[in-house]
Amino acid sequence: MDTTDRPPAPAPAPGLPHVWAGLALSCHPGPAAAVTVLVAALAVASGAGTGRQVLVTAAVLTGQLSVGWCNDAYDALRDAEAGRRGKPVARGASDPGTVWAAAFAALALCVVLSFACGAAAGAAHLTGVVAAWAYNLRLKETPLSWLPYAIGFGSLPCLVTLSLPGGPWPAWWAVAGGALLGVAAHLGDVLPDIEADLRAGVRGLPQRLGAA
Repeated sequence: MDTTDRPPAPAPAPGLPHVWAGLALSCHPGPAAAVTVLVAALAVASGAGTGRQVLVTAAVLTGQLSVGWCNDAYDALRDAEAGRRGKPVARGASDPGTVWAAAFAALALCVVLSFACGAAAGAAHLTGVVAAWAYNLRLKETPLSWLPYAIGFGSLPCLVTLSLPGGPWPAWWAVAGGALLGVAAHLGDVLPDIEADLRAGVRGLPQRLGAA
């Protein structure tokens, strides 16, 4: 049998489409998953029904996706200059327009899901999401960089309890604890990049405090 008579070699199984792989890596999957799981646990502990738990969790997940995609799309040039190869948009592996479109689509879905949890719950959660977008677009470069994290994490207990029947407010210590956790997350997240951020002109609170 010569080469013309051989059956064709099987084609390799297709992998994850390029665009979806880029989006998956651009959404900050680790932090998004951690925050979503945290809120899902709070929803279960609150005694909410299964449907309400799923709704609250979905609202938080879409909000986190929108924030992550917004961050990577907006910071693409800065990340490229800093040599952050783990960012698909920065290294040219994802189209910025696609990531922006995904961010706004996730934000729109977040609005719908948040208000489906109740008017007060939706307003509380969206306050945190808007604060996170404000961090991405402006506040990360200012001494108020910690504030969106405090608002965002502090709003999560509000979302959970206000979505319950009767819409009770969470205990003050739960909101305060969430806010402090958010500020700690901000400091820890920025720590490895302080030097590169300073070279890029980013002078948020952690950069002003310094690594030590």
